[in-house]
Amino acid sequence: MTAEITSVVELRELLGTPTPRAAEKERTTLHERDRQWLAASPFCLVATAGADGACDVSPKGDPAGFTLVLDDRTIAIPERPGNKRADGYRNILENPHVGLIFLIPGRGDTLRINGRARLLRDAPWFDQMVVKGHRPVLAVVVEIEQIFFHCAKAFLRSALWKPESWPADPLPSTARLIKEVQNPVETLADLERHYGPEYARRLYSS
Repeated sequence: MTAEITSVVELRELLGTPTPRAAEKERTTLHERDRQWLAASPFCLVATAGADGACDVSPKGDPAGFTLVLDDRTIAIPERPGNKRADGYRNILENPHVGLIFLIPGRGDTLRINGRARLLRDAPWFDQMVVKGHRPVLAVVVEIEQIFFHCAKAFLRSALWKPESWPADPLPSTARLIKEVQNPVETLADLERHYGPEYARRLYSS
């Protein structure tokens, strides 16, 4: 028999209330430690939702410090060459609310930022976001509404950063996965070449 939770009251009865420290950790402006975290982070997740509620979470990665701090309440994330689906960007055009999680390898705590986003195709500070000669074609500008550090429990439970806990790769190569799941017209050999050593060398080419 299933037992669904259908109200906040039920949820609170089950989970209890947050401690004062957890409830009061939200801020609306960047602290110097937040700036240091962003300068050290090479990876973040960007969560969006469209007008119809359809959700997307997109990973963004670049050399550490790729997120540009514009002021105490505004940051910018560059776009790099990708698959051109633009799911999250289409969501932002319909619904500007975004949620971000910034990671630093080896650390269990994370920096979370929620706010309102917009897309820019150019700005003077794009020149500060050049990597390997690639100037971003657009940037996501996020006006911060909520920022806080998130505890490390999920990373501790999963042992994510502990190589000794990593299993042997249980799945076939990326090329074989795509061939089996999507059945594209390319042959498996073509896909293996595409996702081979050249793939990493093409990271900043369109």
